[in-house]
Amino acid sequence: MLATFGATVVHVESRSRPDGFRAEYPPYKDGKPGLDRGGCFAIFNDSKYAVTLDLKNESGVDMAKRLIGWADIVIENMRPEVMSRLGLGYEAARELNPGVVMISSCNMGQTGPRAYTPGFGSQLSALAGFCGLTGSMEGPPQLLYGPYIDFIASSLGAAAVLAGLDRQRRIGQGALIDLAQYESGLMFVASALFDYHKIGAVAERAGNSDPNAAPHDAYPCRAGGWLVLSCWSDNEFGRLADMLGQPGLAADPCFATMEARKINEKDLSALISQWSLSQDAEEAATSLQTARVHAYPVNTIADLFRDPQLLYRHVWRRRRHEVIGDLACYFSSFDLSEVPGDVTGAAPLLGEHNLMVFQDFLGVSDDEYAEYQAKGAFD
Repeated sequence: MLATFGATVVHVESRSRPDGFRAEYPPYKDGKPGLDRGGCFAIFNDSKYAVTLDLKNESGVDMAKRLIGWADIVIENMRPEVMSRLGLGYEAARELNPGVVMISSCNMGQTGPRAYTPGFGSQLSALAGFCGLTGSMEGPPQLLYGPYIDFIASSLGAAAVLAGLDRQRRIGQGALIDLAQYESGLMFVASALFDYHKIGAVAERAGNSDPNAAPHDAYPCRAGGWLVLSCWSDNEFGRLADMLGQPGLAADPCFATMEARKINEKDLSALISQWSLSQDAEEAATSLQTARVHAYPVNTIADLFRDPQLLYRHVWRRRRHEVIGDLACYFSSFDLSEVPGDVTGAAPLLGEHNLMVFQDFLGVSDDEYAEYQAKGAFD
């Protein structure tokens, strides 16, 4: 987000320990793994400069210190104390650069009994309650697709470092921001937390059901499509009944009120499914929306790349990657009217910008660069 709105963002990794997204997360170009062939790395790292520094090498750490001295913001997500052991923690950083804003974003934050526990976003989703609320009432908790909490934490982190930078520019003081990804996720279960705090009610898995809407589910359509729809009032259900060609349902004692529909939710879903199976999901959603019934088709991943709304708002910015080729880069979900952002380039190759960053940005001379290189700083 920072890079697409004008920040010069330098992504630091090493050849011995490259970013995990490069090496461990498919898909890869032509199905062949390679450090510069990973689509997962590419979609998260456009518009950045890429350098390699070996932080187990004294010369590499020295160059990292010079990078910190140059930077306004330092972002790291090592486990607690790792940066300090490397001599790159906040105390050292502000000696090098008194106004630096550093954000440490790891699973549990920098303190507490679980602070040193490693893990991934999918596990945090379980710990933060998401998985316990996902799935059917009769079944087990369900893992969410992808590292859900990572995306929440990074969005909050962008706002936090901008606030720190604003203060730095006003009063000259830097900041250390301790962002716990675990805690970041809790805001997305705020209503469940409030219910427990207020009345002791423990939220449970309920499939696709909602306590305030009926029907509220996903329904199969022809050609493998799916449609989600929900009714939040008796009047809305009456409009749905008309669309189903069964206006009498709105007066049926089994379905006439929200309470009745909740009691008979399975039977109601079966009736709607009989209708939806003969429908095209997108056409059905459009017809239902016209009738003022909440409805949308369920998009596949492929559908997202041709969705007219996303295309109109230029969410996908096509750029050329040196190895992968033509690439649809994801632009931020917001833009600025006076200083609009853009994807300035496809994701970088491993160490692609070493010379540019260290010589042009940091002012390292040719001889000095060669000396650092000979000592293994960039391995």
